Amino acid sequence: MGKIFKIIVLLFSFSLYLYSNPQKEQIPAITPLSWLKQNYDNSNIVIIDLRPYEEYKKGHLKNAINIPGLQSLFDDKFFMPKLDILKELFSNAGIDSNKLVVAYDNGDFIWAARLYWILQTLGHSNVGILEVAYGKELIDSFEISTDDYVAQKSEFVPRIDNSKIETKLSTLISIGDKTIIDGRQEEHYVGQKSIAKRFGHIPTAQNYACTRNFQVNTTGNKMRELSDLEELYKDIPKDKEIILYCDGGADAALNYVVLQKLGYKVSVYDGSWAEWGNDEAVPIENPSKE
Repeated sequence: MGKIFKIIVLLFSFSLYLYSNPQKEQIPAITPLSWLKQNYDNSNIVIIDLRPYEEYKKGHLKNAINIPGLQSLFDDKFFMPKLDILKELFSNAGIDSNKLVVAYDNGDFIWAARLYWILQTLGHSNVGILEVAYGKELIDSFEISTDDYVAQKSEFVPRIDNSKIETKLSTLISIGDKTIIDGRQEEHYVGQKSIAKRFGHIPTAQNYACTRNFQVNTTGNKMRELSDLEELYKDIPKDKEIILYCDGGADAALNYVVLQKLGYKVSVYDGSWAEWGNDEAVPIENPSKE
């Protein structure tokens, strides 16, 4: 009986701890500057700069680790890199299950979002993209360094969440069932331009260019307010799962961050148009030929 009583006490204490610390292991998906300022000295914070190394070297947030987005978050066919490569990459960046990851980039937001989606797909949910890109506002708000920051190596343990990633086959069989969103610019969606040999879009796909998620500012591009984003996506039903794609999986990742924040159940087709548009066996719609 005494042993059972001790277990009950431990469970009660743990529940009380969780109740009194509800956000201890959480970070806003779109992370405000105010949050980063308040948590900057937290030893569990890992700041990732997704810009090319030559830009990082000119100046970056102090203690930010450089992971160039285009070079590091894709393989040579623009898919997610192999698991062992990502495990080493994130371990070297000091990311483990206890870390809160904040990512920023040059103002496209797609590189920070790509990191966000990959980490979530590998089971790490404590990640956010900074609401402001690198620029004057960040420079004025934080200490800037030109030194290469080397993190203390950690042990990143992947726990793959298959619900966040789609394949060509799963996307194909979802046509007419799930909502499909194309995150490319309109000229690509309507078939005027293409990075692949075919032009157009996946059948039934709706066009929501990821660039509509942020504002271009001279002080540093900034994500739009949540109320504006809710208005932007108001016509998309929340009772259907959503598959997102773009040219290569980065633009779609930005839509992923926003739509997930708005309460939608979303996943990313990693191959995107780079794969779909080069496969004659799958259907397309090309409005430019109609």
